[in-house]
Amino acid sequence: MELLINSFVVICLVSGLVFFAGGSVGIIRMPDFYSRLHPAGKLDTLGIMAVVLGLALFELKQWSLASVLLSLKMMLIVFFVFLSSPTATHSIVDAGIRAGLAPWTKTKRS
Repeated sequence: MELLINSFVVICLVSGLVFFAGGSVGIIRMPDFYSRLHPAGKLDTLGIMAVVLGLALFELKQWSLASVLLSLKMMLIVFFVFLSSPTATHSIVDAGIRAGLAPWTKTKRS
């Protein structure tokens, strides 16, 4: 049973690392401010969810009240990140629009 839990924890941590790496590459590769916010918002949120889920499961291996409460606190952090990340991304886009930042358009090369 412990091997199964450890395997799932490793899978969660590695997938979180992949999401974070994908978000980093997306931020570097996207052409403008608005399109960079998409990988930053989506993949970082998924990365946080996967990593914290893995850490919460690792903490639950020792079954005690303290470990259950700590895992519950970790899941509450993920819940609040899920609530605040889309709101923050929307606010940043709105600030860019109000500042007059034009979106990227594809230009024809001659």
